[in-house]
Amino acid sequence: MKARTRIALLSLPLALAACATGRSAEPIEVTRFVAPQARAQLGDARLMVETAPGSPEQGLALEPYKEAVARELAAFGYVENARPSADQIASVSVERTELDRNGRRSPVTGSIGGSTSRYGNSVGVGITLGGGSGRTVVTRMSVFLRDKTSGEVLWEGRARLVAPAKSELAQSGPAAYALANALFTGFPGNSGETIEVEVNP
Repeated sequence: MKARTRIALLSLPLALAACATGRSAEPIEVTRFVAPQARAQLGDARLMVETAPGSPEQGLALEPYKEAVARELAAFGYVENARPSADQIASVSVERTELDRNGRRSPVTGSIGGSTSRYGNSVGVGITLGGGSGRTVVTRMSVFLRDKTSGEVLWEGRARLVAPAKSELAQSGPAAYALANALFTGFPGNSGETIEVEVNP
C-alpha cells in the first residue's frame, strides 16, 4: 500500500523557505518499511551507526549524514556505542547527483571543508557546488536498522531531497539535517507508506 500525506517540519530551527537563494526545495519524499513483529525492538537500544556497503558517499563526505541519523534516533532512546556493545546497527547510504536544467545527470563536484549551517549545528563537511541557474541537486539517503546478533533488518527508511544547486539545502550539512529529520518524523512510521515532508512550513 502506498499512501501520501504532507507534514510540516515545524521542528526545524527556522523556516527553510527563508533562503534567499532562489526557489525552495521540493518536499522530501520518505518511505519506511517495518519488519513484522519488529516494532517492539525499535527504540531504547544501544546503537552503532556505520557506512552501508556500497554507499556512493564515503568517508568524511558521509559523516554529516551519520551524525544526523544518530541525533534523530537519540530522541527515541537510542544511545551510540561501539560495535561490541551495540544491540543494533544503523547502516547509512547516501547518493548525491547534480542535474542540469534538462535533467541530465552529472556527479556532484567541488571542495570539501568544514562549515556551520543555520539549519543545525556544526556540519563538519560541506561541498561547494558549481553550476549555473536551473541546476538542481538530488540527495538520496537510505538507512537500515539491523539486529546486530541475527543480522535481521528491523526497519528501512529512504528519503529523497531535491534542491536548487545554489541553495543551502544542496550542501551536505543542511541536506543531512533535513533528510534525517524527515526520515524519522513519526518513527517508525507505517510500513510501505510514502509521505512527503514539507521543507516549507
